[in-house]
Amino acid sequence: MKSVRQELGSGYFHQGYNCSQSVVMAFEDLIGSDRETLAKLSVGLGGGVGRMREVCGCVSGMAIVIGMLRGTDDPMSRNTVYPLVQKACERFKEENGSIVCHDLLSQVPHTDGGTAQPRTQEYYRKRPCAELVGMAIGITEEILCMN
Repeated sequence: MKSVRQELGSGYFHQGYNCSQSVVMAFEDLIGSDRETLAKLSVGLGGGVGRMREVCGCVSGMAIVIGMLRGTDDPMSRNTVYPLVQKACERFKEENGSIVCHDLLSQVPHTDGGTAQPRTQEYYRKRPCAELVGMAIGITEEILCMN
């Protein structure tokens, strides 16, 4: 059963936000920043970083959330954050076989350029992204012991 936060994130994706934005914005209440700022912060990471199909935007979103909720302004807080991000990535990879967008969307043809495709029913039908958003949120909740 999906958590409220997972449903929220999948809903954001279906509203047209990218995968990274959808994961990050689902934690708006805990991060303490407004939705607009979180959307701007994470927009460039969608589509596997700028739509290049590199590291999945859901994974990047998990890293942002973990950093925002467990990091501090002390540069050495990375020693707390890195192991949590690694654990989240390992879990995501166990579930999906990869953390790379290209691998996760191997069945979906990729068009060149930085322009996102229109969000149509066909777009959503071809991609597992909404489910991956929910999964990434669930993993993040577990890693941070929020469920």
